[in-house]
Amino acid sequence: MQQALLDDAVLENVRRYRAIASLCRQTAAFRPVQRLSLLQQAEEWERLAIRELESQRDLEAHCDPIETADEEDPEPQQQLVDTRWWLPRREGLFAGLQA
Repeated sequence: MQQALLDDAVLENVRRYRAIASLCRQTAAFRPVQRLSLLQQAEEWERLAIRELESQRDLEAHCDPIETADEEDPEPQQQLVDTRWWLPRREGLFAGLQA
């Protein structure tokens, strides 16, 4: 229970950090004079989000019980894919818009 609350708090922090980074990038698009500063701030917020996730992962690694060799077929590790920079597909978000 306590671990679940901690996980939720970490994910909420990460969500907030990434939202702030996104706002910095959006603002940079409309403020050319402050663009460099805003993009640097966005990068720092992203780094903070990654650090938060890594510290949580490290904490979980130290708290997990040692796995025994008797286990059958451990679940394969899923490779993380960074989707932050993916663009929406043409038929998704922009469907029905005329050029």
